[in-house]
Amino acid sequence: MKSADRAEEKPLGRSAKGMDGPPAAIVNKVAQSGLVTIDLEELYVPGDRILFDLKNWLFEELILKEKDFREQVKNHEWQQYHNKLIALSCTVDAIIPTWAFMLAASNLEPYAKKIVFGDLDKLEEEIFHEAISKIEFENYRDQRVVIKGCSKVAVPASAYVEITSMLRPVVKSIMYGEACSTVPVYKKKD
Repeated sequence: MKSADRAEEKPLGRSAKGMDGPPAAIVNKVAQSGLVTIDLEELYVPGDRILFDLKNWLFEELILKEKDFREQVKNHEWQQYHNKLIALSCTVDAIIPTWAFMLAASNLEPYAKKIVFGDLDKLEEEIFHEAISKIEFENYRDQRVVIKGCSKVAVPASAYVEITSMLRPVVKSIMYGEACSTVPVYKKKD
């Protein structure tokens, strides 16, 4: 390729005067954009998540025998759930009376940090819901908000849906992604 065919190359960080001039100032356009970033990863609650599955307490993983069940509840070492986040469920297709879940929950409560009826996904959704409900959305009035998309922890889709629905009435716009590369989600009509 001939040098005449190439676009004129300019060194990074130098003025248009060439190499002799002072370095050009690097402008951070993202910082000047006025965007407010919400990182849902910051709402992640650390701690062990445990699925407490009643299937193991059923006769042949099928039938709840009240006397046997109550004996297992009585003899179980509940303190092992100290400060744990618990999803209480039964993962087999069995008819479990409501009182059985209530009995397990009442024994977990003195130790567990949180108890949710459902699977581990439901637990995560509830944890994020609780954290989102504590946000003062009025603080975002008329702001241009980016909801950060990439995170090191799994953020449930329900958290993105919930925060979007809570922000929409108060913000100018909502975007998803990173400040340098966003996907528009909502823009208030003027």
